[in-house]
Amino acid sequence: MTETNDAQFPPAPIHPALATALEARGYSQLTPVQIEMANRGQAEADLLVSAQTGSGKTVAFGIAIASTLLGSAQHFEAADRPLGLIIAPTRELAIQVQRELDWLYGATQIQTATCVGGMDMRKERRALERGAHLVVGTPGRLRDHITKGALDLGALRAVVLDEADEMLDLGFREDLEFILGAAPAERRTLMFSATVPRGIAELAKTFQKDALRVAASVSSDQHADIEYQMMLVRRDEREHAVINTLLNSDSTSALVFCHTREAVRHLTARLANRGFSVVSLSGEMAQSERSNALQSMRDGRAHVCVATDVAARGIDLPNLDLVIHADVPSNPATLLHRSGRTGRAGRKGVCVLIVPEHRRSAAQRVLSLANLTAIVRAAPGIAEIEARYRRQILDTALSADEPDEAEAAFVSEVLEKVAPERIAAAFLRQQLTARPVPEDLAPLPVAELQARKTKRDSQFEHEGGPREPRKPDMEGGVWFTLSVGRKQRADPKWLLPMICKAGGVTKRDVGSIKIEDTQTRFEIAADKAAGFTKQINRPGSTEKGVVIAPAGEVPGTARQAKPKFGKAGKPGKKPAHRGQAAPADGDHARKRKGKPKR
Repeated sequence: MTETNDAQFPPAPIHPALATALEARGYSQLTPVQIEMANRGQAEADLLVSAQTGSGKTVAFGIAIASTLLGSAQHFEAADRPLGLIIAPTRELAIQVQRELDWLYGATQIQTATCVGGMDMRKERRALERGAHLVVGTPGRLRDHITKGALDLGALRAVVLDEADEMLDLGFREDLEFILGAAPAERRTLMFSATVPRGIAELAKTFQKDALRVAASVSSDQHADIEYQMMLVRRDEREHAVINTLLNSDSTSALVFCHTREAVRHLTARLANRGFSVVSLSGEMAQSERSNALQSMRDGRAHVCVATDVAARGIDLPNLDLVIHADVPSNPATLLHRSGRTGRAGRKGVCVLIVPEHRRSAAQRVLSLANLTAIVRAAPGIAEIEARYRRQILDTALSADEPDEAEAAFVSEVLEKVAPERIAAAFLRQQLTARPVPEDLAPLPVAELQARKTKRDSQFEHEGGPREPRKPDMEGGVWFTLSVGRKQRADPKWLLPMICKAGGVTKRDVGSIKIEDTQTRFEIAADKAAGFTKQINRPGSTEKGVVIAPAGEVPGTARQAKPKFGKAGKPGKKPAHRGQAAPADGDHARKRKGKPKR
């Protein structure tokens, strides 16, 4: 954050009622956009403001409209029709904005109301009837309330469009024009946008009067608190790299981005099966589900959130220090919006782009257009993660307190009956079992990190990826079958970890893996076969839709149904037909044709 040049804090231009709230909140500095709004926002002019995500925009426009809403008064009179309107692109952002403004205006006796998609319209209507000084909402729901006469904008003094560029991208232009057209001509209009494309400029020209242009961010300084890493992987090991990156990170809170809802569902299931405490965010979820997911991240019950771009737009998760792009961002704006979830308000963050070899040039281009540089590195492997595990286990043992009075007698009894080496081994096994198993990634030589190999890429296209060397048959090994075969694009690289997890064995206990048309046959060491059979018969031992059985049984007769397979050949929904557009995401995302959902 940038220190102010004023001798006092907060600066004198800030409305006294808000200055009290800022001091009580522990603010000693303002961000650049907040300083701009403190110095220029009180001029009662319309504003067109460029500011990046994570720059403190909510507090900034709260500062800017304070004098417009309150005048010289220290608190609001009884609430009637709204004096201020904040429009945001998504439900989560709208709710977050209301939460921020509630504390910022806490000393003013303000009454706020939200009008967002996915919530009960009757409750919103009752809140509007009781009266609100400030309304925060999404375009589609606000238009619904205006059309039905529940929201009267006749007394409106200020309108703020937050993330205006995103609202245009989502197809909300018609709704915005309707809302602004229903507001009094004498109002103030403030537009906040990360970029100012032609659509925003046209909207400003139509609905603002001699707007003051404010550029509150400098591109060369953006995301200075974020370390960017470009992790190059083979194209069939993208999900494995995500798992290993999470396992190799000190992060207590991570956000993983995917392009589509289906990808979010699939990756969430894979992470849950690997033992991660994970939640997801996508536009198809009910508001209550989205709210519960975010609350789980905030209170620490979940440590990983898998989300689509729009669903995570504007959310602020505390202590989020790792963002992973499971899919390469398609443009610099998407990269910046995604990455802006971390490195906020002076905190440090790490942003990892998982980049298949053949997509390296596309990732470099997006980084270049965003004026960012990234460290090129390989994904962490099993040895690196296991070494990390051992350091953590040793630290846990070294930091343990001496036995207290109640424990001392039993500790002595255990030491008398069990050798220290066996106790240490039991502790080690217990600790390792509690941690997810890392994925086996094929190493990329330095030469491969620098250039794409045409011959290898052709092999990927025609064979679906490289094959692992076949192990020799084990002496006396026991054969099992798995209900996934060549037709489902089975690959040892993801079958082997699945087999180990399902049966509680290590990779050394697995012999040959023979992939056939509709099933896979694999061999388990003779001394592990009985335990393996017992383990796979436990409910929930295998991934959903996958059947593992002794080779003498017919796959599909066990308790689970035959799976459907998605594009990657792993359990999930069938992919859309080639040429079929992926479903739009976000709150009330407008389709190209037809009436938008509100």
